[in-house]
Amino acid sequence: MEPINKIKSVITPLNQKNVDTDQIISKEFLKRIERTGFGQYLFYHWRFDAEGNPLCDFILNDKRYKQSTILVAHENFGCGSSREHAPWSILDYGFRVVIAPSFADIFYNNCMKNGILPIKLEIGEVETLLQKEVYSVEVNLEDQTLTGTDGVVYSFEIDPYQKKMLLNGWDEISLTIQYEEQISAYEQKVKA
Repeated sequence: MEPINKIKSVITPLNQKNVDTDQIISKEFLKRIERTGFGQYLFYHWRFDAEGNPLCDFILNDKRYKQSTILVAHENFGCGSSREHAPWSILDYGFRVVIAPSFADIFYNNCMKNGILPIKLEIGEVETLLQKEVYSVEVNLEDQTLTGTDGVVYSFEIDPYQKKMLLNGWDEISLTIQYEEQISAYEQKVKA
């Protein structure tokens, strides 16, 4: 995983409540076994019509947000089934940060495990962000702040363990590998 510390981007305002994982990535696109290639299917049925043509009124099809790496949505983001493909598609599309007032627990944890920073802000703060048009912010994970180009600063909480994992770009496997010498020594001791 890539480490996260500071991310500066225009936010993509997805003003939707209760966005479930089937809307994030629909079941017909879950046939891949690798973690990549899912970005093209992110919000597929909201982005495209039945013939596969982009729907001009959907936010991800607005070229002003094409390079955005920060998605802002409303409460209960990532509800529904626990499919890990949902954060895979968000990350593969290019988003590194998702901001919402609340997340489904499994989705929230899957984001952390896959290198996406989910930020919980108060409903009023999120609604303010959702109303802004082409608004840039800088997320600073070390300081746990989100600063807008207008100088407004929002603070967020994050578990210290998860913060350390994201700052270093570690997942559970890379964390385990750090103890390779101790693991090998233990295995040798058990064999003896």
